Amino acid sequence: MAQILTPPSTISERIRYLGPGFILSAAVVGSGELIATTALGAKAGFVMFWLIIVSCLAKVALQLEFGKNAIYTGTFIMHNFNQLPGGKWGKSHWSIWLWLSLQGLKLLQVGGIVGGVAIVLNMGFPFISVNIWAIIAVLVTSFLVYRGNYGPIEKGALVMIILFTVVILLSLLLLQETKYAIHWDQLKTGLQFSLPVGMVAMAFGAFGITGVGGDEIMYYNYWCIEKGYAAYAGPNDGSLQWAERAKGWFKVMYLDAVLSMVVYTIVTAAFYLLGAAVLHGGGSVPEGYHMVEVLSRIFTETLGPWAKTLFLVGAFFVLYSTLFTATASWARVWGDAFGQLGWMKFDTPAEQRKAIAILSWVLPAVWCILFLFLQAPVMMVIMGGIATSILLILIVYVSLVFRYRELPVLLSPSATYDLFFWFSVASILVVSGYGLVQII
Repeated sequence: MAQILTPPSTISERIRYLGPGFILSAAVVGSGELIATTALGAKAGFVMFWLIIVSCLAKVALQLEFGKNAIYTGTFIMHNFNQLPGGKWGKSHWSIWLWLSLQGLKLLQVGGIVGGVAIVLNMGFPFISVNIWAIIAVLVTSFLVYRGNYGPIEKGALVMIILFTVVILLSLLLLQETKYAIHWDQLKTGLQFSLPVGMVAMAFGAFGITGVGGDEIMYYNYWCIEKGYAAYAGPNDGSLQWAERAKGWFKVMYLDAVLSMVVYTIVTAAFYLLGAAVLHGGGSVPEGYHMVEVLSRIFTETLGPWAKTLFLVGAFFVLYSTLFTATASWARVWGDAFGQLGWMKFDTPAEQRKAIAILSWVLPAVWCILFLFLQAPVMMVIMGGIATSILLILIVYVSLVFRYRELPVLLSPSATYDLFFWFSVASILVVSGYGLVQII
């Protein structure tokens, strides 16, 4: 158990305690950036660049509310869902049942990621089939994360973030020396807030899946607790001393969330621009098993045939980072949810470790089976993105409860923070609500 600590007071000292945001960034960039964002750019061109930027910036305030909730309660998010106002069905609050109802589509989403990882590995080592690579990928991932230790997950996420960020930014920079160079007039058309009717469904899915989605916002609670922020602040005894410590660890968490937002916004924007510049003009839209082969044109048509290897390395780390962190995150949130539903025991540290270990093997196996059966990674990812957009509406509601009902008065934020918070709420409700109306 971490001991109570005086929070660091300078940015250089706070950097030492960063980490949960690394895991979120690694989770975000796989399905959202390489698949959904690039596919959206390929179909729409530059016209929806604004949506990608808004989707990255708009959700971080809700992430901060979930991080703060972790610090002042010290309890996991499904437990906190179960304490929300409103009715229950059996032992559990309606919000947990709503979350569970969306998980079928979310299972498809990560199944699509498994497929993407397998296709990349098959392109690099074609003597092993895609299906066999899918099985190998989930077995290795389960083995790496089933013990549930926080430290290796954070370090693995950081390494993958560094690798894929360098690769994608290098590609975007070299693009400017080719016939696909991006010009200001193209960017300007992408910043005019237009939304073609034919693109609504895909845009809706991309909004949910780029930047931090509803899932990642929920995961942040677990990683903030496991990093030690709540324990460092100490139990909420209502004292001024506790409030000052909690505010200090809020500042660490703010820095963690904002820096991770900068990383995934840059990478997301880069993937969208590459898809719009290279794939849209050629009429290429990633589909099915040809997804990764088509996406590799981003590199081969800008840098030459040799760059396919560079692409495969970058694509592997982008996709695998999501598979790796999703396994660790899903095991926690599903174990917590099943504990609240009475289907598993998740009350003590020993029970939590056991549940996480079991689900770290079971969930990847389900993802793999879904991919082997459907063989449609792009469709699977986009369907998951639509579920994520619906989940975001629930996240907005929970964030409002956390901000205006649960947050201790001693921890009330500034007016500037609240302004940004309401910008996030409004933008999510407008885009998600419009998307739902169009689809229904």
